[in-house]
Amino acid sequence: MRSRYTAYTLRNEEYLLATWHTSTRPEKLDMEDQASLKWLGLQVKRHEKQDADHATVEFVARNREFGIGNRLHEVSRFVREDGRWFYVDGEITAN
Repeated sequence: MRSRYTAYTLRNEEYLLATWHTSTRPEKLDMEDQASLKWLGLQVKRHEKQDADHATVEFVARNREFGIGNRLHEVSRFVREDGRWFYVDGEITAN
C-alpha cells in the first residue's frame, strides 16, 4: 500500500499498473490529469489478512488540488500471486 501511495505521489504509472491485478487493471492511467494534485500524507488505519493470499488495507490519503484539501478514505483489497501482492479494488468510504 505504501509503495502504491508513493507511486501516486511520483506519478509512476508504470509501477501502479504493474502492481494492479490483471482482473481489474485499467489499460492506462492518465497521470497528466493529476498535475495539479499534491499528495500530503498517508495514514494506514488497519490491515487484515483474510488468508495467506488475500488481505484488506484501510487507509486515508490526503491531498490538495487548486488550494482545496481532500481526503481519500478507502478499504482496498489485495491478492498475492507468485509471492507478489496486487491491488484488486477498493471501496471508498464517506469522510
